[in-house]
Amino acid sequence: MLLLAIDTCDLRGGAAVLQDDVVLASANHDSDEDYSSWLLPAVHRVLAASRCRMADLDAYGVASGPGSFTGVRIGLTTVKAWTEVYGKPAAAVSRLKAIARQGSEGQKFVAAFANARRGQVFGAIYRQDAAGLERIGEEMVIAPGEFVQIAVEQALGEKIAWATPDVGGLLDTPEWRERQKLGDEPRIVSPFLATAIARLAETEVAAGRSTGSLELDANYVRRCDAEVFWHGGASRGS
Repeated sequence: MLLLAIDTCDLRGGAAVLQDDVVLASANHDSDEDYSSWLLPAVHRVLAASRCRMADLDAYGVASGPGSFTGVRIGLTTVKAWTEVYGKPAAAVSRLKAIARQGSEGQKFVAAFANARRGQVFGAIYRQDAAGLERIGEEMVIAPGEFVQIAVEQALGEKIAWATPDVGGLLDTPEWRERQKLGDEPRIVSPFLATAIARLAETEVAAGRSTGSLELDANYVRRCDAEVFWHGGASRGS
């Protein structure tokens, strides 16, 4: 399967081309350039580096959030247009699941989180088994200490992998200091998630869980919170 994935939910986004789980090319968004001007040239670059065209692709993957309201919308709108023009399937993937995938390292439970500004995190807890990662409960915008408490409760006392691209205020909370006494440490993963999103999207499409353009839904967690916490992100995903 030849698949193109994009992530515009965060200032640190990107694009990646994957073929049968092998990364052919990728590009990271690591500047203040607006996604409205960066995304399509970056896609053209990774396609050229992969020696393929849009018409050659079998499917698309896109980060559905959580993150910047404007950034999420840019990515989903772009992929919706591609599915309509080229008639190829697409899969929307949570950035938190992409974080969890990178930081699981064999643990049964993974608490994935990312900075949501204003002293809060985007977070979700996953259970890992032979079938992959299954989310427990809902994704949330929450204070770091409360997230630690919820993760501990949902893991039922078992060991937890704490996966994140940015620790944020977690280390300063009393709840985290209690986890450190038990030997827990954060697992810092790459903030550039396009490749992880591509791999998760490939799995979804291969399993027949892809969607058409009308079913590609954004995941803002809570729309008003996402817009407030990621202030100043018009067209940039910041």
